[in-house]
Amino acid sequence: MGDSDTFFWGLMFGAVGGAYFIYGKNQRNIIMMGLGIMLCVFPYFISNLVLLLVVGIALTLVPFFVSGNG
Repeated sequence: MGDSDTFFWGLMFGAVGGAYFIYGKNQRNIIMMGLGIMLCVFPYFISNLVLLLVVGIALTLVPFFVSGNG
């Protein structure tokens, strides 16, 4: 596993983050917008592939466990 794997997964999590942000903006959902920004930005700070996957999957699954309705 090398830099190309880290780049690929960072790109994938960034794409999911972009979708979360756009959805959150359209629905006026702060949680989704915040998660979208976090998913787009966090790959810049994590270079370990395993840690990148753990954090990315955790952030991706947050909307399934947290309701934005209060």
